[in-house]
Amino acid sequence: MVEPASYRAAHLPGAILVEPRELVCGIAPATGRLPGPERLTALFSRIGYRPDLDIVACDDEGGGWAGRFLWTLDVIGHRNWGYLNGGVHAWISAGRRVETGAGPYPVPTRVSLEIDTEPIAEADDVVNAIGDSGQVIWDVRSAEEFHGLRRAARRAGHIPGAVNLDWLALKNPYDSQRLVRDIEGLLSRHGIGPDKSIITHCQTHHRSGLSYLVGRLLGYPNIRAYHGSWSEWGNRDDLPVTLNE
Repeated sequence: MVEPASYRAAHLPGAILVEPRELVCGIAPATGRLPGPERLTALFSRIGYRPDLDIVACDDEGGGWAGRFLWTLDVIGHRNWGYLNGGVHAWISAGRRVETGAGPYPVPTRVSLEIDTEPIAEADDVVNAIGDSGQVIWDVRSAEEFHGLRRAARRAGHIPGAVNLDWLALKNPYDSQRLVRDIEGLLSRHGIGPDKSIITHCQTHHRSGLSYLVGRLLGYPNIRAYHGSWSEWGNRDDLPVTLNE
């Protein structure tokens, strides 16, 4: 899950390229929402998808786009997946062989997809989570975005009651972007744990691909991603916003 230029520069042997643009609808203002059925079908047909495959995802940034792809797999009901911790950076740091240039072109398959809405949170779900002690809204944007000091939508700020834990805190830049140690303890200190129903988001559900992935790897039973994220919430006047909480 990288841009084509990065893929051509270095990728795992046999890895199939999935571009970030294939994982999002691209329609403003909420450009990060799930693509429609036709685009999803085209993507999974192109990569030769079969329901019996074990799929391992990686990227070159420590899990954002890989997590977004794995969330998409959950959405189509495919649970046989794994994540290469640290992605391409960790692979190279371990002295593993990489390939360059164009990769394999898998034989397209005929796919019939069904959407499982369980991993998906919509704006109404987030509204219902506000003030509910059994739920936590996990905002993985920067502190500047969270407190409204940096604007990336018509309105700045954050969802009332949301917990801010930046996605950058989840990965170690000094350990080839691998997930930080005791990540479960880090989440627990922010009130995020398996006893909560978790909704995670960022600006476009790219960075929150990593937080969703972390929750799934930890076995948290109830985690969803708000795919509209702040690009939707911050551009709607009917949804509540908090500044500098």
